[in-house]
Amino acid sequence: MRPTTLLLRDRPAARGALNALAAAGGAAEVAWAAEPAALGRAAAAARDRGRQVVVGWSFFSAGFAEARRSLAAARASGADGALHLAGGPHATAEPAAVLAAGFDLCALGEGERTLALLLERLARGGPAAGPGLAWLEGAALQRGGRPQPVDLDGVPPFPPSGERGGPIEITRGCVHACRFCQASFAAGPRLRHRSPEVVAHWAGLQVRLGRRDVRFVTPSALAYGSADGAPRLDRVEALLEAVRAAVGSEGRLFLGTFPSEIRPEHVTPEALRLLRRLVDNRSLLLGAQSGSDRMLHASHRGHGAGEVEQAVRLAAEAGFEPQVDFILGMPGETDEDAAASRRLMEALAARGARIRGHVFMPLPGTPWAGAPAGAPDAASLLLLERLASAGRAMGQWKAQRRHAEELAAGRSSPR
Repeated sequence: MRPTTLLLRDRPAARGALNALAAAGGAAEVAWAAEPAALGRAAAAARDRGRQVVVGWSFFSAGFAEARRSLAAARASGADGALHLAGGPHATAEPAAVLAAGFDLCALGEGERTLALLLERLARGGPAAGPGLAWLEGAALQRGGRPQPVDLDGVPPFPPSGERGGPIEITRGCVHACRFCQASFAAGPRLRHRSPEVVAHWAGLQVRLGRRDVRFVTPSALAYGSADGAPRLDRVEALLEAVRAAVGSEGRLFLGTFPSEIRPEHVTPEALRLLRRLVDNRSLLLGAQSGSDRMLHASHRGHGAGEVEQAVRLAAEAGFEPQVDFILGMPGETDEDAAASRRLMEALAARGARIRGHVFMPLPGTPWAGAPAGAPDAASLLLLERLASAGRAMGQWKAQRRHAEELAAGRSSPR
């Protein structure tokens, strides 16, 4: 058996995915480095000890340009002899572009099983290419086929030693298939859930090791345990009660805040009473995305602007601060659509909501991947700035506008 080091490029935006990959590393030695120069030094040091090195990278589409630059810098700093594996939604959707940027392999879809099989092959002296991966042979893109969906109960969310805690993924997949979002297309349309007992185990471990706050990863917080995406408050209650028992008085539970948003049509007085009783957060993240019913229909959101208004009203009355996502500059948005969003943003802010501003990004793998980069109108941008000055808006819309333009300029041809 040939000794292997799994060296993970540590970035806050990918912490959850990297934690899961570290746990999937099996018998491999696992190391971490954040900056490209440190990554290069760590890879060189491992090779000097006679180890083969796999460097794991995970990034969203907005982070691809930075990852490409960092890969070149890491190779120049000593990581040129390592095997560089890219994962995440961008690598899944655009493997040809990612491999052309200098990565050796792309993980297609879920990475836990794919990484474990790769490390097993390498330890036995086998080839790097295999199931769940894409690679280049000359200029030709090769795919090893996607592995079976992961059973979340069978894979840890972070290393069992507990030294790398973080939000616990409770649901993977999304049934809604919004045209701007990668969740349904990267992880699949079937919902898979970690059981309450398994989530409680990992939450309790984190708190015992001194991490007081327990957060969850899910595309739809109140659909936990659901097969069709509809709310299942009985199962949400069972989850939160199991976790609460596991963490005791030392732990704090956060559900319905990032990274676990709530769909507006799922907000009911009953749901809010449940959350008030069992969670510690006093803000809720709601995905509105637009104030125009026409755009909500076009983007396949599955709700209207009226349901957003009702959700904000109910949440505020229940003692929560609503934080509401809006995406500016979606494909086909007219002046009338933008004006409808502005009216809704102002009305919600007047009710005590905080607006989270975003700019449409043509994310690879989505139905709107080929659309132009979002170009919000001046009036909408001015409104966000005014609301932010009053403490009623936040977000990364300026950076997202730049990322959107980079994605549109660098998109590959369809494959």
